[in-house]
Amino acid sequence: MLNWSLIFFIVAIIAALLGFSGIAGNAAYIAKILFAIFLILFVISGLSRAVQGKRP
Repeated sequence: MLNWSLIFFIVAIIAALLGFSGIAGNAAYIAKILFAIFLILFVISGLSRAVQGKRP
């Protein structure tokens, strides 16, 4: 998940440098959404391990 958000972020940067503002905006938006999903799943995973009593 984190890899995909980084890929979309790089695509957004390259598109912005080349002047494709529409594509850059969409790619940045997708990267933000994927990163937010990654963070939510990361927190849920950490909380579930803490409740089970496992060490990281």
